[in-house]
Amino acid sequence: MVERLDPSDPTHVGPYLLEGRLGAGGMGQVFLGTSPAGRKVAVKLIRPESAAAPQFRERFAREVDAARRVGGFHTAQVVDADPEAPSPWLVTEYIPGPTLQQVVTGQGPLAPAAVLRLGAGLAEGLAAIHRCGLVHRDLKPGNVIRADDPRG
Repeated sequence: MVERLDPSDPTHVGPYLLEGRLGAGGMGQVFLGTSPAGRKVAVKLIRPESAAAPQFRERFAREVDAARRVGGFHTAQVVDADPEAPSPWLVTEYIPGPTLQQVVTGQGPLAPAAVLRLGAGLAEGLAAIHRCGLVHRDLKPGNVIRADDPRG
């Protein structure tokens, strides 16, 4: 679910127009944005306290480089990033859909067949991430998007 921007939120990150809040985590906030060409994207803006630490910036730059190599059906592709910006940022493709947390809260437990498909998709996505030398670090139901899937 997209929430309205707070008055204290930026309206732009790099060339991306921010339209709303998608969520927040330990590293920063994630916004729904639009590229100059009109493409919907997810924009992760790193928290100032994290950005102030040189070790964090170095790790973030390495992770951005590795994330650009991640491919696969079950991961959001990196579109753009600026790890050197005063507030470092990362832009990925926007995948519309409810989070797993929203689905379970609203509809209750998933059917066994859906759990098997979800588990297989998560395993494929994590394998693609790990092949590039990355560790997800924040896998939780609120970070798993249940994109439209005609199989249910």
